[in-house]
Amino acid sequence: MQTHKHKHVGFMTLAGHQVVAFLDYMGDLTLFFVRACRSLVFPPWFVRETIAQMYHLGVKSLGLVLVAAFALGMVLAMQGLKVLTWFGAGNYIATLVAMSMVRELGPIISGIMLAARGGAGMGAELGSMRVTSQIDALTVSAVNPIKYLVVTRILACILILPLLTVFANIIGILGGMVIGMTQGGMSATSYYYLTLKYLELKDVLPGVAKTMVFGLIIGTVSCYHGFTTEQGTFGVGQSTKTAVVVSVLFILISDVFLTKFTLLIWG
Repeated sequence: MQTHKHKHVGFMTLAGHQVVAFLDYMGDLTLFFVRACRSLVFPPWFVRETIAQMYHLGVKSLGLVLVAAFALGMVLAMQGLKVLTWFGAGNYIATLVAMSMVRELGPIISGIMLAARGGAGMGAELGSMRVTSQIDALTVSAVNPIKYLVVTRILACILILPLLTVFANIIGILGGMVIGMTQGGMSATSYYYLTLKYLELKDVLPGVAKTMVFGLIIGTVSCYHGFTTEQGTFGVGQSTKTAVVVSVLFILISDVFLTKFTLLIWG
């Protein structure tokens, strides 16, 4: 009996420590984000560095996004075609794929791929700069490291992710079209027609708008973990791993609330 009581107390203590650690982490992350926002208000804004980061993130992530979106569109079409055929509505696989891609899957897969490729890169880069004292050197040189290293990367993520999502939506729909034509007996013309027949601007805009929030999450989380790296090269690896995991987790959680919000506004 006493042993069970000790186990219960130990579990509650551990759970309490985890909650406190999470709240402490969220507090530090929020303060880091506030510092970045404050740095954004006043010049200089390092526009050229922001554009360079957009190019770097876009080029590095585009291939992954396109391959993942194409595969996802094909899988979605294969699964959806089987179900829709039961109800004699196989041709509407075009509408199903288009709606699913632009509303949810396109933004989600683009965000996850950017977090996996770009977020990991930012975490590793800033982590390496931290452990080699390059960030301290910027401070000594009268350059605000938050403004130059963090704000530029956050803005780059916010601006480039919607563009990646547009490409993902198009390629995902094309992936669905391949299945629609090869397994569903549809022509390219009928697939194109049924894709655009029910697809409206109010279906596309919420998904693109959500990606700006996803970009904000990826940039903030990745830069935070890179900026706060400790323990040398081991810490760089830990920062990179944690940046990706936390970014993906926050993207999925935030998508629940963003989807509810966009449905209330656009329907």
